[in-house]
Amino acid sequence: MNYIRNILNSRSKNDGNFFLELQKILGYKPKNKSFYIKAFTHRSMNVKDKNGIALNYERLEFVGDAMLGLVIAAYLYEEVPEGDEGYLTKMRSKVVSREHLNELGKELKLIDFVESKIPKNNFGSNIHGNLFEALVGAVFLDKGYKQCEKFIHKNVINKHVDIETLEGKVISYKSLLIEWCQKEKKTFDYNVYEDSGNDNLKHFSVKLSIDGKVVSKGRATSKKKAEEKASKRAFFAFQNKINRSFKE
Repeated sequence: MNYIRNILNSRSKNDGNFFLELQKILGYKPKNKSFYIKAFTHRSMNVKDKNGIALNYERLEFVGDAMLGLVIAAYLYEEVPEGDEGYLTKMRSKVVSREHLNELGKELKLIDFVESKIPKNNFGSNIHGNLFEALVGAVFLDKGYKQCEKFIHKNVINKHVDIETLEGKVISYKSLLIEWCQKEKKTFDYNVYEDSGNDNLKHFSVKLSIDGKVVSKGRATSKKKAEEKASKRAFFAFQNKINRSFKE
């Protein structure tokens, strides 16, 4: 266990307030501190145990993702008894969407705790959600299901889950638009092309056509983001028609 002790000593020396501040978020004193150390250790630190296994938050993300899905699913099952499987799946997806998890991580300022050799301002927005998932995983492994459930209710469900608001929340404008086009038997096409322009970072532009007519455009640093941006603009252009269609 010397490798864990070294990490703990290093963390305590560099940031004496780590566990004190973390305890304020958790609402309890950690039992096995090594889980929380790993939850905020980025892979760039290149820390490994005696067997050569990497010690960072990525495996904890997997556990946290599973626990979030389970607890949210159980809550929705009890809260919305009339909801069928498709409805419950969509609602859970909205709660645990990457965008929402990133917001939760930002709210708790988890990036302040991360140990990394990469400057924090170089991280993408997903770092916030990744850390939140890793923290949930650490809570489960340290304190068990009941404490993890309590943590998720306190930080996710009680603060951010409102059934009526969630029902109206769109997590993918592209998926919604495609579903509407298919329902209304409309043709659609995303014409994606590279567009570097004057930017140092490569961009992609999208022209979205419905029934052969260009209805919106989008530009972003990835094809997926550009398509989503174009879809969002198209949604607001056809919002009344789309809402009427899904109410029928």
